[in-house]
Amino acid sequence: MANQVAPTKNNLMAAKKSLKLARMGYDLLGRKKNILIREIMDLMKEAEGIQEKVDEAYAAAYEALKKAHLFMGSCMDFARSVPLDDSLSLKLRSVMGVELPVITMGETTAPALCYGLTSTSSQLDDAYLAFEQVKLLTVRLAEIESNVIRLAEAISKTQKRTNALNNIMIPRLSSQIKTISDALDEKDREDFSRLKVIKSSREGS
Repeated sequence: MANQVAPTKNNLMAAKKSLKLARMGYDLLGRKKNILIREIMDLMKEAEGIQEKVDEAYAAAYEALKKAHLFMGSCMDFARSVPLDDSLSLKLRSVMGVELPVITMGETTAPALCYGLTSTSSQLDDAYLAFEQVKLLTVRLAEIESNVIRLAEAISKTQKRTNALNNIMIPRLSSQIKTISDALDEKDREDFSRLKVIKSSREGS
């Protein structure tokens, strides 16, 4: 007998209920996995475009910095005047129960130049603004990559649960239901035969 469950009608009803829930869970997990896969595919597609922009932005920023060095000499002292950016904030959004980070930056307008303009050149301004663009793109790329990692982990866990339901729980419950049903049918046949014998004995006496 499957899992040593007593062949009673109550156990049969409980097993059928568990099987129904397991199949519902299997369907829900399948939908969840499909939604997470669509989400991760969209993010990966966006990541490709962002990565190209990051590469282009870095190239442009270093080219601008090189021009500033050629025109002004060392830019180190001006670089030290750039304040530390602590405006990043982190929020979470939920996709099918998976918490994904959303990174926002405090400043949405064009960044203000934070060094004296009389002793600098437009080449330094170009380099500063170019690296600001690098920062914005890098933040977005980091957000996407973090989301992709979390989604991949969630998809893996969902797949394991789906496999457990499909390959273990559902077959086990189906076998249990069949075993209990067969035992109850056999008991019904035995009871019917016993009643026939008793009825025949009474009629013959």
